Amino acid sequence: MTAQEIEIENAAITKAYKELLKVSYTTLTEDDKKLIRSAFEVAMDGHKDQRRKSGEAYIFHPLAVAKIVAQEIGLDGTSIAAALLHDVVEDSPDYEIEDIEERFGKTVATIVDGLTKISSLSKEKDMDVSLQAENFRKMLLTLNDDVRVIIIKIADRLHNMQTMDAMRPDKQEKIASETLYIYAPLAHRIGLYNIKTELEDLGLKYIEPEEYSDILSKIKESKEEQDKYIEQFSSVIKKSLDKELFDYTIKGRPKSIFSIRKKMRNQGVSFDEVYDKFAIRIIYKSDVENEKFFAWKIYSIVTDHFRPNPIRLRDWISSPKSTGYEALHITVMGPKGRWVEVQIRSERMNEIAEKGYAAHYKYKQGSEKEDNLDAWINRLQEALENPETNAVDFVEQFKLNLYSQEIFVFTPKGDLKSLPKGATALDFAFSIHTEVGMKTRGAKVNGKLVPLSHELKSGDQVDILTSETAKPNPNWLDYTTTARARSKIKSSLREDKKQIGEEGKEILRRKLKQLKITLNEASVNELVNYFKLKTSLDLFYRVGIGTIDNTMLKNFAASRSNALMSFIKSKIKRKANVNQEEIEKEEVTANYDSIVFGKEEEKLDYKLSNCCNPIPGDSVFGFLTVSDGIKVHKKSCPNAVSLKSNYAYRIMTAKWVDSSQTEFLAKITVSGIDHIGLVNEITQIISSNMHVNMKSLNFESHDGLFSGKINLVVKNNTIIKKLIEKLKKINGIDKVTRL
Repeated sequence: MTAQEIEIENAAITKAYKELLKVSYTTLTEDDKKLIRSAFEVAMDGHKDQRRKSGEAYIFHPLAVAKIVAQEIGLDGTSIAAALLHDVVEDSPDYEIEDIEERFGKTVATIVDGLTKISSLSKEKDMDVSLQAENFRKMLLTLNDDVRVIIIKIADRLHNMQTMDAMRPDKQEKIASETLYIYAPLAHRIGLYNIKTELEDLGLKYIEPEEYSDILSKIKESKEEQDKYIEQFSSVIKKSLDKELFDYTIKGRPKSIFSIRKKMRNQGVSFDEVYDKFAIRIIYKSDVENEKFFAWKIYSIVTDHFRPNPIRLRDWISSPKSTGYEALHITVMGPKGRWVEVQIRSERMNEIAEKGYAAHYKYKQGSEKEDNLDAWINRLQEALENPETNAVDFVEQFKLNLYSQEIFVFTPKGDLKSLPKGATALDFAFSIHTEVGMKTRGAKVNGKLVPLSHELKSGDQVDILTSETAKPNPNWLDYTTTARARSKIKSSLREDKKQIGEEGKEILRRKLKQLKITLNEASVNELVNYFKLKTSLDLFYRVGIGTIDNTMLKNFAASRSNALMSFIKSKIKRKANVNQEEIEKEEVTANYDSIVFGKEEEKLDYKLSNCCNPIPGDSVFGFLTVSDGIKVHKKSCPNAVSLKSNYAYRIMTAKWVDSSQTEFLAKITVSGIDHIGLVNEITQIISSNMHVNMKSLNFESHDGLFSGKINLVVKNNTIIKKLIEKLKKINGIDKVTRL
């Protein structure tokens, strides 16, 4: 570079730095300015020899990130300094995290350290999905250190997305996909709506450039017409607002390219057919005491002039979203017969909507009560620290909870709880406390007893009934939607399986001893291979529940003693050497081998459809055809939407199961001589017998004789046989048969 070029560049850097101090949303003290100046000098030194892909000096990147943090997100001086330093430790050999702590203090160092960790995670080459998901989880763990780490990371990602033109197309696509997958939902959840919108639009720009350009040009073309419409709408209500002496502004807010495309896709319409391409925002000045009163007064004025759609009223003022968002949203029939969304907010509410976390905390100071964002971060922390959760499941669940709409329900004492839309009574139990969830026996909604799978609606009052003997069962996973409840249930079920596995190990030791085989590492490996299982716990668990019985173990012993078989087996074993680490894994794996249908989980004949070819483990549903029986389709099948909308009455719920772990309905009949306490004896034997659940019981007594039918849920044949033997021993029982 020539001396003149260096001089021009330095002038541009100085200008960017001065601009940063000017645009800060929070008022910077002299100490803040000194801290930022010092951070700027370290960043200049740390990145002095670096250039970006576009050729410009690297320092422009931390300056731009710091500007987003200062102006758009509105964080404090500490965060601005951390944003300037976010790449220094990683990129410069001259600086370690200890140097940052010494010079800038513990807080800045913690944030920079968190950002450095995230950065080193995402640099790993060619990550597969699960690895990337695991890294995302680690990144979220930094929330524990300081939520500002994630916020600065979002700002860093936004600037990278804004300046990605110089990258290779495949790299652009990878970064854009990651942005839409993780960073946009996170920005949404922390309440950074403007940044979320920009991230989504930029993501679309690189993933579907043609569609993006097409919508962008159409928005530009229709801008003039849109402005006229907003002017026409505003002029109608301005007189009434002025008459009431409101201090307000009316703005038109165009919908983002991403959300317009989403509407076009979901509704199958063209750009011109998307009506609500913009919303009208009324922002009014008010003191905190009168905010709510003024909002409803403005609502009244708007609806005096335009007919509202009662279904589309959203009152986020009485019950703010868990991001802190407050506003009144109404949809009214505007001029030219068009539906228009009107958002009514005070200046304070608008600031919280624009700045998210930062404004939220600016106004929160002084109020002691833990707010929703804090509660959300605490809940997230709990889910993150559960090491049992599979990372991919975690990310999927997490994203569901990020984007989900909310419902508001009441506890019996009248406290308000927010839950994701679609949450059930069981989700509510876990949201109160894990222990309450684990001991749930039933639930009452608005005073009526409901199943645990009952979907809650806003305004419901929910009372959870608990019992010391209650504990989670696998069906609970079908009744819950929130990540918190599902992770707790999975952990509990895993513990149960381990316990059964422990008992199974002892049973296996005894049974093998009778067959003159010692239970050791080698024999466990042989058994795992013989029964085509994956882990030793698989083996012990199946022995514990009786799926692997005496006959099967005798067959194993016979095959083992057959010399020819042993020779062939040893040959095969050399080829397929089982990984010892896999066998010793402490988990019960599912070998999905059959499909069950309906609530009763019945086994029926079925065929797999050719249009989507479901494989074991896929989310599926059954479709009852006219001439070809039940066809099984994936839920994501291209034909799923049309089948469900046109033939809803022929759809059956279905799921893949592992037949060795599935419970079955068995019916038994008992008959004999009646005497007092007989039914009590029968029920005691059934309930004390592990792995048996009674569904229904029906007894009739006639002239001293009785007969009865019992419906039971059992894991396998062996258990039912044992139970029948025990029942036959009861005094007075003559016959016990299985139907």
